[in-house]
Amino acid sequence: MTSDDWVDEIVVCLGSSCFARGNSENLAIINQYVQSQGLNTSVRVTGRLCQDECMQGPNLSIGEEIHRGVTTAKMHELLQRLGRRSRSGHETI
Repeated sequence: MTSDDWVDEIVVCLGSSCFARGNSENLAIINQYVQSQGLNTSVRVTGRLCQDECMQGPNLSIGEEIHRGVTTAKMHELLQRLGRRSRSGHETI
């Protein structure tokens, strides 16, 4: 599968600040959601070290959009929107 085949890419900041502030839990939530919704062929999940926005973390990006201060509640909301968009190809997150 090439990078052009992915509908979406989620990039999780794995820098120590973001990871400690909640991205460790967010990463687990993302992986569980992608697997349970059968999105593992259309959504690519990757990690990246510090994105230099530590004070606003935990940070991650979905497609071209950066999300800051992602709580577990916000993570669930973003994933629901991602699921709808991945199935329809239309909604912006």
